[in-house]
Amino acid sequence: MTDTPRESVWTHQIDDVLSQIMREASICQVKMMDPGVIEAVLKNNDSVCGHQNPLAFKKLREALMMGFMVREKAYDVLGPIEAQALIDTIRERLRQRMEHH
Repeated sequence: MTDTPRESVWTHQIDDVLSQIMREASICQVKMMDPGVIEAVLKNNDSVCGHQNPLAFKKLREALMMGFMVREKAYDVLGPIEAQALIDTIRERLRQRMEHH
């Protein structure tokens, strides 16, 4: 699937946020794909960390919140169907990257 210029801006922004989420999750040893983990991070519950690193956890939480804000803006600009397709594509890329680490 080739992104339109409008979509590529969002792909880049969302991809940047996901890269930061991956980096911080790796430092904290947080298994982001496990059920309930994202919700725990958003609630500032660091019990999901395999390794305690308060600064990295704070950055992880901020990146997650930023991801949701970018997602909302993408929905407004692209419309729900295009935005969800873009997010699904990026989520799949993230999953693949995590499996290779």
